[in-house]
Amino acid sequence: MSENVYQIAIDGPSGSGKSTLAKGAAKALNIMYLDTGAMYRTCALCSIKTGVDTRDEEAVKKMLGSMKLEIKFQDGVQHMILNGEDVTGSIRTEEVSKAASNISTWPFVRTAMVEMQRKIAADQSFVVDGRDIGSVVLPNAKYKFFLTASAEARAKRRFLELTQKGDNNQTYEDVLKDIIWRDKQDSERAASPLVKVDDAVEIDTSDIGIEETLDLLLSYIKE
Repeated sequence: MSENVYQIAIDGPSGSGKSTLAKGAAKALNIMYLDTGAMYRTCALCSIKTGVDTRDEEAVKKMLGSMKLEIKFQDGVQHMILNGEDVTGSIRTEEVSKAASNISTWPFVRTAMVEMQRKIAADQSFVVDGRDIGSVVLPNAKYKFFLTASAEARAKRRFLELTQKGDNNQTYEDVLKDIIWRDKQDSERAASPLVKVDDAVEIDTSDIGIEETLDLLLSYIKE
């Protein structure tokens, strides 16, 4: 790998602001951003489209073996292609989120996605966010960050986001319950659980906005 190529790993629980921060950092540093969560969401969408139970190991294996998942970058924006169809705009629903949380617990799914992620980030500088970037995907990343925030703060953000989109199907209590469930599933799964690695800088975003968080992250990199 060239000395001019480096990776920034950003890990953290659901709703901590990883994706927004990663996009901001990539833009500020003029490098690429890889959204690993979108890859699991695309697998989840495939399971929904084909009627596969995400808790059925053999069915998921069969689906994974037959589906074609591609990532294309157009003008610096990541597009998810599932079996030839651009599904970038279809993977952000709550149904897909829950299915993605289930499907990502299978070790063989994570192995396949991690292999893709490493290949993509091998030849140029990337900001990569997820649950296991610093620990598994890019353990040798030059910069590692772990974003955290209280479950309540993350639920408020998520609920506000859903409200702004006009999605009024969930109450704040529903969103909070879902975040607590996802935290438990992400932290306790056997394959690549959510952990803070020793050499990661922890940033608590409970009481600070995205601009302040980005300034903080960039200050560590500039140091």
